[in-house]
Amino acid sequence: MTAEPADPALEPVRRPALSDEVIERIRARIASGDWPVGSRIPPEPELMRRLQVARGTVREAVRALAHTGLLEVRRGDGTYVKAKSELSGAVTRLYGGSDLGQLLEVREGLDAQAARLAAARADDSALDALADALRRRTAAWEAGDFEAWVTADWDFHAGVADASGNALLAELYRNLAGPLRTAMAEAWSTSGFQGADPVGHETLLAALRDRDPAEAGRQAAANVSDTRAWDEGEDSRRG
Repeated sequence: MTAEPADPALEPVRRPALSDEVIERIRARIASGDWPVGSRIPPEPELMRRLQVARGTVREAVRALAHTGLLEVRRGDGTYVKAKSELSGAVTRLYGGSDLGQLLEVREGLDAQAARLAAARADDSALDALADALRRRTAAWEAGDFEAWVTADWDFHAGVADASGNALLAELYRNLAGPLRTAMAEAWSTSGFQGADPVGHETLLAALRDRDPAEAGRQAAANVSDTRAWDEGEDSRRG
């Protein structure tokens, strides 16, 4: 009988490496929020005990997740959660020291599309949540409370993405959280920055309530355009 030629696609199935299983367990704890961004994960001996694996397996898994940007190993201090997903870690790593302009170019497309979809799909509870975020945003700006302001501003924009009804778009948008917060922190203390500007915020909410996708998209784009114009003005002043 003539032997059949080898087919790489039909090689015997092998049990996944233990390190892959450990990676999935750690990733799941981070994604669920049990180990939030900024927190320190359990030390190596505890992970070994709880997962019933050897030290080398734990180290291999941690190295792999650190390489993707999910974890950060601090020598002599421990291992910390750096991002909620590999995509978020990659976005943060790629953004790095890049200027705000690159982030705005990405947001221009995402914000406008999210707004258009949200105008057609957002329910009343989502719109009420957006209104609450804007009330908090204005109050925080007037009080000079950066933490409250950036949280409310993010809740509004991420809320619009969620209200789009497109889970993929919302997830992509949420992975901008780290770089966006960094950019807003730099803008907060810069002369001329207006953190209570209604363009792309109150005006966008009005378009969403009117169920007007075209106007919602225009308002979202106007917010990004205004921020870009302000940023370009800052660049010229710095130059």
